[in-house]
Amino acid sequence: MTTYRHTVEEAGRFTKHGIDLTVYGVRDPAATVVRVNVERGHFQEFYNTRSSYTYYIVSGHGVFHLDGEAVTAGPTDLITAPPNTRIFYFGAMEMVLTVAPAFDERDERHVRFISESECPD
Repeated sequence: MTTYRHTVEEAGRFTKHGIDLTVYGVRDPAATVVRVNVERGHFQEFYNTRSSYTYYIVSGHGVFHLDGEAVTAGPTDLITAPPNTRIFYFGAMEMVLTVAPAFDERDERHVRFISESECPD
């Protein structure tokens, strides 16, 4: 039976490198949808060898660092990072992240941890 509705109660929840994640519908191979809540920043630079990351900013403001380029973001902005784009960001934001094709931890590569001292106040 196909599941069309995914609730927050069924979603996976965890914290990773300064961000709170709620992962919905992890069984769909086409995409993973995640609610991201960040208060200061994502303190890990990483990239994905297979999937694109699309961030929709619901509220707040921040700066994404994509392959070394600083990109400011605010409510209703859409930030896109194709495969192999190095990503980290600072700011206080609520976002909806779509990873397509679906997230597979085997495709994620760690570049470096970001020091809290690099985060602008």
